[in-house]
Amino acid sequence: MRLSTAQIFQQGISNILSRQADVQQTQQQLATGRRVSTPADDPIAAVRILDISEDIQLVDQYERNGDFAQSQLAFEETVLADVANVLQRVRELVVTANNASQSPESRRAIGVEVEARLEELVTLANAQDSTGEYIFAGYQARTQPFSRSGGDVVYSGDDGKRALQISGSTEVAVRDPGNAVFMNVPAGNGRFAIEANPANAGTAVVRDSGADGSYQRDDYSINFLQAAPGDPITYEVLDSTAAVVAAGNYESAEVIAFNGAEVVFEGEPEAGDSFSIPASPNQDMFTTLQSIAASLRGAGDAPAEVAAVNNAMANGLRNIDQALGVALDKRADVGVRLSRVESQLGINEDFTLQLQETLSEIQDLDYAEAISRLNLQLVALEAAQQTYVRTQGLTLFNFL
Repeated sequence: MRLSTAQIFQQGISNILSRQADVQQTQQQLATGRRVSTPADDPIAAVRILDISEDIQLVDQYERNGDFAQSQLAFEETVLADVANVLQRVRELVVTANNASQSPESRRAIGVEVEARLEELVTLANAQDSTGEYIFAGYQARTQPFSRSGGDVVYSGDDGKRALQISGSTEVAVRDPGNAVFMNVPAGNGRFAIEANPANAGTAVVRDSGADGSYQRDDYSINFLQAAPGDPITYEVLDSTAAVVAAGNYESAEVIAFNGAEVVFEGEPEAGDSFSIPASPNQDMFTTLQSIAASLRGAGDAPAEVAAVNNAMANGLRNIDQALGVALDKRADVGVRLSRVESQLGINEDFTLQLQETLSEIQDLDYAEAISRLNLQLVALEAAQQTYVRTQGLTLFNFL
């Protein structure tokens, strides 16, 4: 096989350029600390690096979501704690107002503070986070959820729950809709409520009530009757169809039982007095406080007026206890979610560390091996250069 002089020179130059490329690649690896800089360096490793990098970015997003969820839940827990404090203060005021030693003037003064606490509760219900969004508005986070309309407090949000993904399989709600926290609160004892007729002229006051497993849910009423002047006061319990389900002579502090429910009155009703007993409806916290304040504003000295306030305070106390239960349950639920987020953040951190270690094994450079390889490549480059110089100097004229 014959080789022309041009071919020999070209092979020498190609060999030098190849050795220079090897040296340059190794020097670049040493400068960047990366074994794989482009897919051409190691196609299989490059694919794995891309997959792991995407996983790391995804987990980083989960961690950012988790941090935001933590801040949102911590803020909601603080607001719910403040709500519970407001309700607890109102409960103390109701107990104080229900004391027989209170005068109408002192009760009206207590009513003023209850109204102030109502305003505070509305403010808490309209709490905004650091971004200006309302935390109890559902998905309508830019719309104020609670406002006054005709003396009542109305809800303008929806029942959506804002949620965030904090792992591939874990999603956590970071807000609660305002209707679930403030509006849908069971009234009365949780099974039924008891409301005195405002026109009652007697002094009968509800002291206790309850229901067992046989309770038949319905809207009942208790009417007090007297056949003739001087006759004993009797009672009859009617259901929603006006059918009599229980009747008897009234005795103060004795149990009136009907269809699995029990009610205890104290005091003396007058003929024509009545109490409605609706199956426990939902009543918002604001209405509860408004009713308490309104009853205290109308406090008077007459026995019937005192009994009306006592009934209103007893009813208000039961409703406040229900509202406190909802607030504390929601706060406990938020605490559970907060703990879940904290736990998942720890898992995410461990997973990120594992991914980074795997990525380092594939992508990062072994400096000892690279330096040894560079020395060998420099020797090979020098040998190629010297070979080319000597080949370049060969000619037949040197042998003539």
